[in-house]
Amino acid sequence: MPRYAAFLRAVNVGGHVVKMDRLRQLFEETGFTGVSTHLASGNVLFTAGRGRASRLEEKIEKSLEAALGWDVAAFLRTPAEVASVAARQPFPPEAVGEAHGVYVGFLKEPLDTAQLELVNGLRTETDELAVSGREVFWLSRVRVAEASFSSAQLEKALGVRTTFRNVNTVRGVAAKLAG
Repeated sequence: MPRYAAFLRAVNVGGHVVKMDRLRQLFEETGFTGVSTHLASGNVLFTAGRGRASRLEEKIEKSLEAALGWDVAAFLRTPAEVASVAARQPFPPEAVGEAHGVYVGFLKEPLDTAQLELVNGLRTETDELAVSGREVFWLSRVRVAEASFSSAQLEKALGVRTTFRNVNTVRGVAAKLAG
C-alpha cells in the first residue's frame, strides 16, 4: 500500500487550530492507516489504498472541511518525491548560508510558461524564487514578516493554492518517511 505525506494548507494558522491527535484521528476516520504527524503545522504521513494522488487529495479535503468547518487544501507527495524535494538545492550554498530561511511551496500541478514568468516577476532584492516541478523554492534574506514576498501574493498572482514549509521541516518529513 502506498505511503504519502500530506502538506496541509490552513492548519494551525490564522486561527484555524487543530491538535495533532485530532488530525490523526480524522485521517484514520477517512480510512487511512499508519497515520502520524510531523510538527504542529499540518504535515501528515499515512498509508492509503491504491488510487490516484489527486483523488486522495480530494478525499482528504472534503473530509477535513466537513469535520473542521473550513477549506483545507492537501498537497500529497510520495516518499521518493519528498526525498527529492528535501535534497534539491536550487540556490547557491553561499546565498543559503547568508539567508534568513529557505522555504518550499507545494503546488498541485507544475506551473505553465505564463505562471513561471509571473513567479520571475515576484523576485525582489530580499526574496529569491526558483521553481522545480510542483514546488516553488523561496530564499528569504530577511524574516518572513519583513519579506516583500508572501505565499498569499504568490497564490493571487498565479491563481492557484499553495502551502509553504521551511526546508528543514521538509527534510524532517523526508527522514520520517525514510525511517
